[in-house]
Amino acid sequence: MADKQISLPAKLINGGIAGLIGVTCVFPIDLAKTRLQNQQNGQRMYASMSDCLIKTIRSEGYFGMYRGAAVNLTLVTPEKAIKLAANDFFRHQLSKDGQKLTLPKEMLAGCGAGTCQVIVTTPMEMLKIQLQDAGRIATQLTRDLLRNHGIAGLYKGLGATLLRDVPFSIVYFPLFANLNQLGRPSSEEKSPFYVSFLAGCVAGSAAAVAVNPCDVVKTRLQSLERGVNEDTYSGFLDCARKIWRHEGPSAFLKGAYCRALVIAPLFGIAQVVYFLGIAESLLGLLQEPQA
Repeated sequence: MADKQISLPAKLINGGIAGLIGVTCVFPIDLAKTRLQNQQNGQRMYASMSDCLIKTIRSEGYFGMYRGAAVNLTLVTPEKAIKLAANDFFRHQLSKDGQKLTLPKEMLAGCGAGTCQVIVTTPMEMLKIQLQDAGRIATQLTRDLLRNHGIAGLYKGLGATLLRDVPFSIVYFPLFANLNQLGRPSSEEKSPFYVSFLAGCVAGSAAAVAVNPCDVVKTRLQSLERGVNEDTYSGFLDCARKIWRHEGPSAFLKGAYCRALVIAPLFGIAQVVYFLGIAESLLGLLQEPQA
């Protein structure tokens, strides 16, 4: 028997709740990841994640760790909604013959979800990175970008975002589905809460580390401010080539453990929200007076 189908409104609400809770919990680590990835060899301010967070608190205060969080909190709901709804849509379309999805089809569904989500992810990441790196005001930054570059300015690094998010979804969704399947007591029961939580954490962190090189390139391309003697980049390949030549292959793993620490709880929390059925409960309460 298949798992209970969740309505689209419930899926969107669950995705939004999970995103809001997750971003609030892990945003300081994401800020450290951005600042570590933006460091070039001649401009090293931070030795590690903890060093970055300590220096941030000392120089900018506790709330300095949440620079750019408002952008994420605003856009994370549509981003998660598009990603989850698109993955379900493509999985449904690819399983119309009634047969179990094969791994290639699961990967294809993930590819479709990752492609769709960049509509929101690219401007969200573009604004967030500037705020995390420089601490500017979101409204001022958005206005300046639109005035100087138009809508296209918000989509700088679109190609790099695609090269990060599409492979991420190709890895994450099939890996989660198969890990979660392993924990089912029987084919007629869904996996226990802790299995879904752990599957989300493991799949999320594995996918995050796998695509970290693309995330480093994306962060560099989307950063508008450059330090003295820092490289500038004309595109994805130029950026990757200069990082390899000037900083070595290990530079592509900058912030990898931070990203794993960010993504694992984000997707673990998402599984908690879905398991508890928070959106279904809220929608049920709203519908009760009409009964």
